[in-house]
Amino acid sequence: MTAIKETALQQIQGRTYKSLKVETRRTDKTFPLTSPQISAEVGGHLIEKTGAKADMHNPDLICWIKITQKNAYISTEKIQGIGGLPVGVSGKVLVMLSGGIDSPVAAWQMIKRGAKAVFIHFYSYPYTDKASLEKVIELAQILAVSNYRSLVYLVPFAELQQTIVTQTPAPFRVLLYRRMMTRIAERVATLVNAEALVTGESLAQVASQTLTNLRTIEAIADIPILRPLIGEDKAEIIEKAQRIGTFDVSTRPHQDCCSLFVPKHPATRASLAELADAESNLDIDALVETALNNLEKQMVG
Repeated sequence: MTAIKETALQQIQGRTYKSLKVETRRTDKTFPLTSPQISAEVGGHLIEKTGAKADMHNPDLICWIKITQKNAYISTEKIQGIGGLPVGVSGKVLVMLSGGIDSPVAAWQMIKRGAKAVFIHFYSYPYTDKASLEKVIELAQILAVSNYRSLVYLVPFAELQQTIVTQTPAPFRVLLYRRMMTRIAERVATLVNAEALVTGESLAQVASQTLTNLRTIEAIADIPILRPLIGEDKAEIIEKAQRIGTFDVSTRPHQDCCSLFVPKHPATRASLAELADAESNLDIDALVETALNNLEKQMVG
């Protein structure tokens, strides 16, 4: 106990306080004193040496003591960690990773809750540059710090987009892109045994993310689409991106496939009937199969 008391005194030196409290927890129940007895003895020593008052309810300073089988740990500060669950205990998800700010944060929030993330990225090279491909691999590497070895599926999407542009009404283009991405992603989810899709969508952030449009996009999916950021605004998402280390990569300029051939006036409240009619000229099964036949994959981390 002498060593514990002296070490506790050293720990509180240099701190500003008028009152203090000692809290003790024992994992080694064979220690000769109980937790309240340790707290009382150490607390009395600290009060005697510093002149501080004891305050059990609202102290200026708390000294924590943890007694284990071989050691005693003493601290006066608690640093908030990330928290969460071990990766994989909550199952596997397929994250639609765009290269922007939002989807990496959505991925991180699912990883934090114990989901193992597999990634899928749609790109429109050669109509866009390769920057989005490079960014997605870099973002997956950052997320692999928590997600460990991570599989990234890359889907060439340019030809499919051209088909949509030439055969469907302009206001529905982006929604039809998203529905086709969802169909393809769902097939890939089956390949990797993922139980849900994950997107970085936030309610009403852009035209395709109104409540009505989100409903019409997910209507063609047979597995859940999880949207961890649905109720967060951009400032909150940016703060998280900065905290997890993806913001600088996400904000490097790149051309996103969904920004290709964007109509001047996109539909903000498309109905299921309107989208079904817009897709009536498309051979959906053939388009999905073509995309899957050209699928590439990379392992990172």
